[in-house]
Amino acid sequence: MDKMDSRIIAALQRDARAPLSDLAAMLNVSRTTLRARIAKLQDSGEIVGFTVRTRADVMQDPVRGLMMIGIEGRGTERITRQLGNFAEVRAVHSTNGRWDVIIEIGTETLEQFDAVLTQIRRLDGIVASETNLLLKTRKSG
Repeated sequence: MDKMDSRIIAALQRDARAPLSDLAAMLNVSRTTLRARIAKLQDSGEIVGFTVRTRADVMQDPVRGLMMIGIEGRGTERITRQLGNFAEVRAVHSTNGRWDVIIEIGTETLEQFDAVLTQIRRLDGIVASETNLLLKTRKSG
């Protein structure tokens, strides 16, 4: 994947429904070139699909936070799978440094948020955690 492929993907992430002629003009390539590059990115597996984001998808949860998690031994894969089963977990990130995993959590109330934290902390293999509530988002993807 080269720089142009990265620019194409970024443009599609902004608006995958934009007409090819508009995308081609924005990227300064021909429609034919753009169509061929997109097809190549799909064939290679770089682009695995297109999706629709609804208003509900982009609405912010009233209570949001980041939970940093320390995991004992080699349980990271197992715990990551378990975290993915929580409806309130919006994203699971591997990381470096003190914490093994950082998750984004979103709920309707503080009580629900607390209940999710309690359930996660009880997972076998989690040895430490730290949670920060998100107060205001100044920029979001």
